[in-house]
Amino acid sequence: MIWLTWRQLRGSAAMTAAVLALLTAVLALTGPDLASRYAAGIVGCTPDDTCDDFFNRFFDEYQIPFLALTLFVLILPALVGLFWGAPLITRELEAGTHLLVWNQSVTRGRWLAVKLGLIGLAAMAAAGVCGLVVTWWSDPLDKSAVPEMAQMSPLVFSARGIAPIGYAAFAFVLGVTVGVLVRRTLPAMALTLVAFAAIQLAMPLLVRPHLMTPVTSTFELGRTNVNGLVPQGQEGGIQIFLSTSAVPGHAGAWVLSSELLDPSGRTVVGADGASGPSSTIARSIPVSTTSGPCAPAGAQGRDACVAELNRLGYRQQATYQPLERFWPFQWIETGIYALLTLGLTWLSFRRVS
Repeated sequence: MIWLTWRQLRGSAAMTAAVLALLTAVLALTGPDLASRYAAGIVGCTPDDTCDDFFNRFFDEYQIPFLALTLFVLILPALVGLFWGAPLITRELEAGTHLLVWNQSVTRGRWLAVKLGLIGLAAMAAAGVCGLVVTWWSDPLDKSAVPEMAQMSPLVFSARGIAPIGYAAFAFVLGVTVGVLVRRTLPAMALTLVAFAAIQLAMPLLVRPHLMTPVTSTFELGRTNVNGLVPQGQEGGIQIFLSTSAVPGHAGAWVLSSELLDPSGRTVVGADGASGPSSTIARSIPVSTTSGPCAPAGAQGRDACVAELNRLGYRQQATYQPLERFWPFQWIETGIYALLTLGLTWLSFRRVS
C-alpha cells in the first residue's frame, strides 16, 4: 500500500515539480533585471520628484505577468485540495481496495498517516516554493503597484509570503476529510472547492482585518487621497472623489474604511446619485466655484483647490492596516490555517478509525 501511495505521489508530484522548476527558472532569470530596472528608475525619479509617474509606467509594463503570477499562486492551493486531497481516499473507498489493506497488518491509522504525510508535505512544499519565489520576483512591482494591488491588499496578500503554505495544507486535508465523509470522488471534489472558496473569502472579509487592532487617523487632502474634483455646475459646490484605498504617508497600507470629514468632524454624506470609480467615494462640498481657487476658470489648478479645502478644515478619516504588519499577519494567518488543518486531520483519523 505504501508503494501505491508513492506511485500516486510520483505521478502528481512529478508534473507539479516540472511546472515549478520551469517557473522558478524563468523568474530567477528575469528577477535580477526587474530589480535593477526598478532601482535605476528610483535613482532617476527621486531628484525631480517624478516617482509617481515612474511607478505608473513601471507597473503598467509588467502588469500582465504580475497578475498572472498572483492568480497562479492563489489557485494552486485550491487545485491541491481538488485534485490531490479529495480523490486520495475516495478512489480507494469507491474501488474497495481499502478493505484489502485493513485486513492485513497495516493499521487504519498508519494507512491514513502515510497518505497524509507524504502527499501533504509535497503539497506544502510546492505551495511554499511557489509563494516565496513569486514574492521575491514581485518585490519591485509590489512597491510600485497601484493601491488596489498593494502587498497588503486582500488578493495580493494571499499570494505572497508563507500564507500559501497554510492554504495548501488546509485545502489538502479539507479535501481528504470531505472525501472520507462523502465517500464519492466527484461530490467530494465539488464540496471541497465550494468550502475552500467560502473560507478564502471569509478570511479577508471577516477575520484578517481584526488580526491586529487597525489604525484610525485623519489626513489632509492631497494627491494621494483625492482622485478627482468636479464642479457641480448650477447647483454650486465641488464634488470630491476621495480614495478608499490610499492614505498619505502610508504607501501600501490596506485601507479598511475612508470617509470625508467636514470642519466640525462629522462625516460628509454623499450626494444623491453620486458615484465614482470602485476606488473612490463621491462627496459634495459647498465651496465657491464662481471665484477663488476652486473656480473652473482659475489658473491655480487642482492643487490650489485642494489646499483651499484643507484650509476650510475638510479631512480624510481612514481606518487601515499599515504595510509594516505584512509579516506578522502572514505568520498569524498561517497559524490559523495550521490549527484548522490539525482539526480536520483529527476528524479524518477519527472517521477512518
